[in-house]
Amino acid sequence: MNIIDRDMHSTESEREMENKPNNNNNIIYFDLDECRDRRRCRRIIRGLSSSPPPHLRSLRPTFELASHVSPTMHSSPINLNSHFSSSSSSSASGKQKSLQMFPVDTVSPPVYGYLSIAGRTPDMEDTLSVNLNLCSPLINRRRPVHFFGVYDGHGGAHVSALCKDMMHVLMREELMRVDITGTGASGVCSRKGKEKKDELEMPWKNAIRKCFERMDEAALSYCHCRYSVGQCICNRMELSLTGSTAVVAMLTPDQVIVANCGDSRAVLCRAGKCIPLSVDHKPDRADELARITAAGGKVYNSNGLRVQGILAMSRAIGDKFLKKVITSEPEIRFVKRHKDDECMILASDGLWDVVSSELACEMASNCLRQGVNAENNCQPVINSEGTGFYYPSACASAATVITRLALSRSSYDNISVVVVDLRR
Repeated sequence: MNIIDRDMHSTESEREMENKPNNNNNIIYFDLDECRDRRRCRRIIRGLSSSPPPHLRSLRPTFELASHVSPTMHSSPINLNSHFSSSSSSSASGKQKSLQMFPVDTVSPPVYGYLSIAGRTPDMEDTLSVNLNLCSPLINRRRPVHFFGVYDGHGGAHVSALCKDMMHVLMREELMRVDITGTGASGVCSRKGKEKKDELEMPWKNAIRKCFERMDEAALSYCHCRYSVGQCICNRMELSLTGSTAVVAMLTPDQVIVANCGDSRAVLCRAGKCIPLSVDHKPDRADELARITAAGGKVYNSNGLRVQGILAMSRAIGDKFLKKVITSEPEIRFVKRHKDDECMILASDGLWDVVSSELACEMASNCLRQGVNAENNCQPVINSEGTGFYYPSACASAATVITRLALSRSSYDNISVVVVDLRR
């Protein structure tokens, strides 16, 4: 949801023009007229650093603190005892003993902030999802897993909307199905070195890949109107050309697990330095180009390199028309958490097309190092008019500053940014 103050910093003539009835007052649509486009962009940037008007302050803000989680937005932890209640009495007692060996993690959830705006395009195709305490699976020794996802749709918001509603649900189901009996009662592998690492990571990889596979099947079978593709009245050709990227991060007390499919990106800021958590899937990547060619596809230069002259990325969820050459299999990376970790950034290509990963990490690090007000846990910001506005967190301030930079650099795409505080 985009909450933008239309009346603030505007002249009376501008307010009269903009006070016309509009069915969607929370989204600003930009005309082709260059002067009007520039005026609206300036109001967006000023609005991001201004306090929302009184009649909008009661609405749920775009940024949220982990301590102010909306029950409709986030999932509750799953009770493992009830999850295994269908087992026999003997097996249930054995698993109950193994569960008791895993102490429940009592660390408070991470603080995060996010911002998602349409930018200079009339259609909003980006979505994002944040689910703290998604589940507490055996694979994670009953400790909570926090879920963050950014989805950048193309050809429409059909697939990205489905990902927002379903991806975390499918991920929870797959993680809860993982059986770690092969790793011993304590959940620790008996092997050493690289073999131990691979054996511990393999159950995670299998669950994540299965989740993306099921999500891709749902995107090909169902429409955003919740009917099967054969029953809905939507244009089938449009549905066959609709898809979405997906960059998903799961945060545990020990590590960060990132799965990426497409050109959305995740980065980690550690001691002020940028650590990439994903690599963009572009047609000009040597390995991706070889895979596309082997599948019978071609890459053409049509306003940039595109698969079959249509898609500017080499992997995506959906895209039924290009499914023979486009895969939904994610690349997965595991990064062990460190005491110097500051924050993690997930964003769509509307940001990365104009802002480098290093610059985004530098700006986010500066926002977090400024600290927050200890009394209300808010980040104070003074705008150009001298009036103050408190962001809900330093992460929300960082997401806003990074988004404003992308707008000032003339990003013409939707922009979605999630900043997660990783400081202990």
